[in-house]
Amino acid sequence: MTNARLAYMPLITYPGLAPDESIIAAVAFAGALGCELQATTFSVKIPPVSSPIGNFLLNIPELIRTTEENSLADCLRLQDLVHRWADGRIKAQCSSKKLMLGLAANAAAIEARYYDVSLVPWAVDNLVIQELAQSVVFDAGRPVILVPPSATSKPIGHVAVAWDGSRVAARALADLMPLLAQNTFVTVLTVQNEKPLEAPDLAEALAASLKKRGVQALARNVELGGREIAEALQETALEIGADLMVMGGFGHTRLRDFILGGATKGVFSDLRLPVLFSH
Repeated sequence: MTNARLAYMPLITYPGLAPDESIIAAVAFAGALGCELQATTFSVKIPPVSSPIGNFLLNIPELIRTTEENSLADCLRLQDLVHRWADGRIKAQCSSKKLMLGLAANAAAIEARYYDVSLVPWAVDNLVIQELAQSVVFDAGRPVILVPPSATSKPIGHVAVAWDGSRVAARALADLMPLLAQNTFVTVLTVQNEKPLEAPDLAEALAASLKKRGVQALARNVELGGREIAEALQETALEIGADLMVMGGFGHTRLRDFILGGATKGVFSDLRLPVLFSH
């Protein structure tokens, strides 16, 4: 008996939402991974706000009601979008949750723990989507794929693995393995001269390990060449025709701010292809 692989897609509607083309790409990418899809839309509940001047200038209760209604309408529209683009080819289910303002990202991280992988439709320069992604990447304990509109809808044939021998890189590799199809090719990318490495042949060692497990794999050392590490990794992944890049997610919290590691921050700032993060 073949077990189903389950992908989770959180879709927030306030104070911003992902563009339709990224959501459509994420639905198709679930099919490319051979996953069934569960999409959860989050509508907002806004607590009453008191104003020292009452409703003299603004009808605050009416504004809150309109915002909540628009959020709920967006939930219904996005669910319809998911079902239309799944079109029977991808088994997709949708549900909706109404939460107090500010709680959706944490709720998405908790719900993501029940699935094999999460798909976050990407939006350029959208801090709301970035905060959602950070919450799921660092709090869910499960792998997360950021999906740009350019993502492939074909089966994943080539994966690039960013490898520096670290714990989080090993975690990302382990999370990738169940998602690999039998004929998926893996290129191991190790960036040289960016930071001290335990050995000069890390990429070759991992490629050899993957081959022993029946995975077609090749090692490739990457020179920075004056580029930022995220740029070097993504440009190389695109150059070799990878459908997906895999990397460990580095980050930590400092008071109320989240501090991303260099490569992680670079990918979040300029996502060029689907990237799987594990933490």
